[in-house]
Amino acid sequence: MQFETLALEFQAPHLLIVRLNRPEVANALNTQMGRDLLALWTALTEDSRGIRCVVFTGTGGRAFCAGGDLKERLGMTDSQWQAQHEIFERAYWALMDCPIPVIAAVNGHAYAGGLEMVLASDFAYGAEGARFALTEVTIGIMPGAGGTQNLPRAVGERRAKEIILTGRPFTAQQALDWGILNAVYPPDDLLPAAIETASRIAENAPLSVRQAKKSIHYGLQMDVRTALRFEIEAYNRLVGTEDRHEGIASFNEKRKPVFKGR
Repeated sequence: MQFETLALEFQAPHLLIVRLNRPEVANALNTQMGRDLLALWTALTEDSRGIRCVVFTGTGGRAFCAGGDLKERLGMTDSQWQAQHEIFERAYWALMDCPIPVIAAVNGHAYAGGLEMVLASDFAYGAEGARFALTEVTIGIMPGAGGTQNLPRAVGERRAKEIILTGRPFTAQQALDWGILNAVYPPDDLLPAAIETASRIAENAPLSVRQAKKSIHYGLQMDVRTALRFEIEAYNRLVGTEDRHEGIASFNEKRKPVFKGR
């Protein structure tokens, strides 16, 4: 897989690092990046290519993603703006629907659409000094790539309203305290920490990881009784797998399991 605005690095075994790769503009999201992200997450959904976990980060140390590329948007007609945004919408939804776990390693500032990428990932680690904001209301629009839905699910309704309606930036420590980040690290330690966690996930049975992720994600959108039934359906899909047999055999034989995703 080759992309104009993304840099991909395969880590052995089963781990992919995806970098937003427009450092000259703080990895701002332009139309081509939207197309590339949509193509990437769609491709991984259709064929995992043996990848069991993704670390999602930015190139350079200044920014994870500064949000939409407003220079590209200058002078767009209403229809052009909406057509571009539809590409962005589909890219973010494809990220959220990707069955492979995605860990955001937020190496720098994440504003507007950049923060929405973080929120669309499964969970996130951040670098000390990174700042976050949903700034859309300060330029006459509003979050439109999941921000008004994913943020309150992470931080609660009242905090989300404060963040979105003020557009005010906040720190990595605040993001951690409020539930947007899972951990904060010195910049040099961020990517190794994310890779260590991703490697741990990749060691586990991949079908189990996918089913558990699906159960959490979709179960939270249901009433609890329906979600419990959904969980059991997801669980029962694993009973007949080779990996389930391998996991039990390896435990009893006191050896490390060799999972094949079958």
